[in-house]
Amino acid sequence: MDKNQKFKKIVLTLLMLVIGILFMSPFLWMISASMKPEADVFAYPIQWIPKHWNVIENYKTVWETKFSLYYWNSIKVSVLTTALSVLLSSMAAYAFSKIKFRGRNALFVLILAIYMIPSQAILVPQFLLFRWIGLFDSHFGLILLGSFSVLGTFMLRQFYLGIHDEYMESARMDGAGHLRIFWSICTPLVRPAIATYAILRFIWTWNDYQNPLIFLRTKDLFTLPLGIRSFADLNGEFYSLIMAASVSAIVPLLIIFIIGQKQVIEGISMGGVKG
Repeated sequence: MDKNQKFKKIVLTLLMLVIGILFMSPFLWMISASMKPEADVFAYPIQWIPKHWNVIENYKTVWETKFSLYYWNSIKVSVLTTALSVLLSSMAAYAFSKIKFRGRNALFVLILAIYMIPSQAILVPQFLLFRWIGLFDSHFGLILLGSFSVLGTFMLRQFYLGIHDEYMESARMDGAGHLRIFWSICTPLVRPAIATYAILRFIWTWNDYQNPLIFLRTKDLFTLPLGIRSFADLNGEFYSLIMAASVSAIVPLLIIFIIGQKQVIEGISMGGVKG
């Protein structure tokens, strides 16, 4: 590597560092504000490291409200939605990639066409249907809404297509059926892709504001986005408390990503080298 290339690499690294700091600055300010007394939140110039700490009081005030209930509701809905969505999407992806049946491609194209319909366009039919079948204002109805994912089916199908049919033929010769092949052979081979989708599904569900807003009415059933909205309505003038609630809300997302980042990288690598 000559001096010119080294110089370009150093400049590019510094540029990416500056951009990274700019992107991280709102997040760092949120953490800093959550630890300050209210009077210091908008102090100028910005006090990135608080001069006066109010961490315990701020977070204690937040968690003494119904925030813990909203937190539990979000965990329950997000975990169950993610698990069910991963199962259904991977089974559908396996069927569309490895099981030959009449009209398979036409049906898959139809499913993709459904994905092109904006979710807002079908809110009213969904609302009426869920009220009719008795799933309105319930966590079970909210979980069902997020469990069927066209994007998940499409994404995982691409990885199942990359599995050589010789594995399946060998399993059939040993007497394995589709369920055994799907669970014991194909799914372990695409585990990084499934983990990537699971992380994305969890994040989408955890941050979902629209569906809980439309399909939940009882406050004790609210998930975290609605809970933070209610908390902000009651404490709108206390930004230190709102920032403490926001920091608490993103902790599970950070934990999930840190735990699953290796699988995400492997999933991206699989998609890059496939074919």
